[in-house]
Amino acid sequence: MDIVSISGSRIVEVARLAFATPDVDFLCFGESDRPSPLPARDALVAAIDGGETHYPDVRGLPDLRQTIAAYLTGLHATPVAESRIQVTASGMAAVTIAMNTLVSAGQRVVIHGPLWPNIANAAHLRGAVVETIDLIPASDGFRLDLDRLDQMLRGARVFVLNSPNNPTGWTARTEELRAILDIARRHGVWVVSDEVYSRLIYDDRAAAPSMLDVAEPGDRVMVCNSFSKAWVMTGWRLGWLVVPEGMRDTIADIVEAVFSGVAPFVQRAGIAAIRDTSVVADIRRHCEIGRQVASEALSGLNGVRYAPPPGAFYAFIGIDGLTDSLGLALDLVRNHGVAVAPGVAFGPSGEGSLRVCFANQPDRMARAMERLRAGLRAAKR
Repeated sequence: MDIVSISGSRIVEVARLAFATPDVDFLCFGESDRPSPLPARDALVAAIDGGETHYPDVRGLPDLRQTIAAYLTGLHATPVAESRIQVTASGMAAVTIAMNTLVSAGQRVVIHGPLWPNIANAAHLRGAVVETIDLIPASDGFRLDLDRLDQMLRGARVFVLNSPNNPTGWTARTEELRAILDIARRHGVWVVSDEVYSRLIYDDRAAAPSMLDVAEPGDRVMVCNSFSKAWVMTGWRLGWLVVPEGMRDTIADIVEAVFSGVAPFVQRAGIAAIRDTSVVADIRRHCEIGRQVASEALSGLNGVRYAPPPGAFYAFIGIDGLTDSLGLALDLVRNHGVAVAPGVAFGPSGEGSLRVCFANQPDRMARAMERLRAGLRAAKR
């Protein structure tokens, strides 16, 4: 049969077993257990009741584009014009649109690993040659080898950056972003920056350093974002793409061919979510508590390597001697009642690790982490 295929998700494999197993704590998915914000829900209902159920402007509702532009301008060092905003049907749709715009068959796309697998799959579906530069483990987390990146970007078409990173929580510093941009400029390479976790950082900053802090409006940079994580709206499928000045009409034509715009009532929910500034502050505090619970549970375990992440909402746990993270993840479901993501799901450099989502209620996190501790001790025995 002549069809296109990509590798299936190892996380889904774990989840399917967990769904079929009684009394399992789910820490394998990348979402919080909190409900979506009430202002967003109310805005959606009001928009439907008001008849906003017809085809939208494929670029996105003007009100949402302006709201996003104002939000980003207030958050980052460089103003972002509304003319650079394209609304998308999720953060993943933003990545896909970027790949469809930039990449042709046979061109090289460089990603850093470990990395959420859908990003590489979006490049594979364009027929790209995907090459990975692995993040280097360090005592306080991970780092990116900029000299190696410089070598790999020669002749490449796109570099995909994900900071804060899923699954490791690695977060690039502003000076690192400037260095990455300088390398990309020198080699004529596009940067696609996935910044869906930008507001989920655990210091005094309002947001993680962004390509929007260092890039000029005309740079070969596209920034992807989503309402899924910071606004707890995973099922709504709403995101956006910031594109270079003058490119939005070209991007909109591609959106028209791929998904023809986002439901207007969902976009109204997005406007309400951004305007209620308490939403992001609340989910960040929620994740800080879960991060603390995870860190306390993982301390003192022999053979376990873990540093609290500076960003995102995952504990990425290295386990000495582990060569089959999928097998261990399945065993944790069957015998210990906890579902986590196997590191191999994020590429070869993720093997030997597990990813735990800590964006969950403290009591649920405490129970799940106790089960995980028991499972890890049993695995070592």
